[in-house]
Amino acid sequence: MNASRGLDTSRSSSVASGAPSAVGVLGGGRMGAGIAHAFLLAGSRVTVVERDADAAAAASTRVLESVAASVDRGTADEGAEVIAARFGTSTDVASFAGCGLVVEAVPEQLELKIDALTRVEAVLGDGAALASNTSSISIDELAALLDRPSRFLGMHFFNPVPASTLVEVVRGGATEAPLVDEARDWVAAIGKTPIVVADAPGFASSRLGVALGLEAIRMLEEGVASAEDIDRAMTLGYKHPVGPLRLTDLVGLDVRLGIAEYLATNLGERFAPPALLRRMVAEGSLGRKTGQGFYTWDAS
Repeated sequence: MNASRGLDTSRSSSVASGAPSAVGVLGGGRMGAGIAHAFLLAGSRVTVVERDADAAAAASTRVLESVAASVDRGTADEGAEVIAARFGTSTDVASFAGCGLVVEAVPEQLELKIDALTRVEAVLGDGAALASNTSSISIDELAALLDRPSRFLGMHFFNPVPASTLVEVVRGGATEAPLVDEARDWVAAIGKTPIVVADAPGFASSRLGVALGLEAIRMLEEGVASAEDIDRAMTLGYKHPVGPLRLTDLVGLDVRLGIAEYLATNLGERFAPPALLRRMVAEGSLGRKTGQGFYTWDAS
């Protein structure tokens, strides 16, 4: 897929009931590619916009490989070529002009997200919806500089998106009620379950997940048990699908650190990042994406 090619919105497709016909995703990293994959399998036309041609090409590869894997597993209702025909990448947010929904999936940095959201909103129609995939930043804080905050909300997807079954729909103070209902329908259309939460630091999932993850890091730091045994305590004892330290590796230690710092600022010292987490991030041990975190990961 040519990174400079926009989406051909004249193509027809069989869109799942409740799914938007045209969806944009800003940011084609692991999360953005997963979000694109989910809407593509539901029949939506999807455009991913990235910062430059190389990043767009990498995003295209991620999305199309993920689609092909779903086809191979038998979890897609169409062939890979049919699905790929609904997908495009671009380096220009103007490519989102015909989208009914755009999901921002850039890194978890307030200034970066505000810049991204304001640029995207400027090219959208008045009735289009804009969502942030933020896992912790206040929706009201992000909405403050938007012209149409009533059409803005949070849609927090979980990693890895293709395998996860939850999407946290975050209702801002200015978010109109019909948009929340639309978002519920979109989430159901892509085969996932929505939960609706009010705008609060860390929402529901990140607040609980980070609290558990930080305590697990403190336990490791104090020598209470090994990383493997701490994780086994939660997977075997509490039936969690993955332990808190392995999950931190999957999310990225730098991402977890940023969320913890944000929550500590807003909710107090109980979310203060452990020294071990700060040291590992400073050393570049960020988890799976760097090959080393609390576990060693295969670079492939």
